[in-house]
Amino acid sequence: MITYTNPMGSVSLTGSYFAELVGQAARGCYGVADLSPAAPAENLKSIVLHGGLAEKGVKVTQKEGRLCIDLHIKVGYGVNIATIVRSITHRVKHEVEYATGLRVARIDVSVDDIAAE
Repeated sequence: MITYTNPMGSVSLTGSYFAELVGQAARGCYGVADLSPAAPAENLKSIVLHGGLAEKGVKVTQKEGRLCIDLHIKVGYGVNIATIVRSITHRVKHEVEYATGLRVARIDVSVDDIAAE
């Protein structure tokens, strides 16, 4: 859960909200087939530390008031991966900053699989 304070009070945003927001932005980019589920080790760590499964392919943390986003994706066969990753980072950053008002410090995109079309 990400919490920040503004002049009117505190605002808390859940991991599910960020997973949906980032997932929709990423899926809207050309060449993205789907989000990849988190690695089994990450799921186990999430269950032990937070009491539930990690959101599918999206992890958002807050450091010094700015967001760090880890995104795992599957891409379509034959597409330029560097271009897709650049497109995703720009779109996700814009969508998150516009929807939440929070600044994004870093977006790490991991291409975990290539989907045959």
